[in-house]
Amino acid sequence: MRSTKASAAIARLNTRDSAYRYSLGINAAGLFYLLRAAPGGSAEKISSDLPLDEFVQLVNATGPQKKAKVSKYDVAFEKQLGKRSAPE
Repeated sequence: MRSTKASAAIARLNTRDSAYRYSLGINAAGLFYLLRAAPGGSAEKISSDLPLDEFVQLVNATGPQKKAKVSKYDVAFEKQLGKRSAPE
């Protein structure tokens, strides 16, 4: 079940980056590597063999990043915090 965390990271990456199709590979030692395929192309290995946590970090940093939604209330709260921390 170690690969569940890795496959979830791959699924998130595929939703962020529609230009390529990503997948993961696992070698005999239990290390993970990232595969990328262009539409109509074959998969190519784009990372070295990594342990689970390092692999998930790599996948999360790969491709376009999802921008966090910021509401007007978050902006107002940050502004209010800035006023409080300013020296008087």
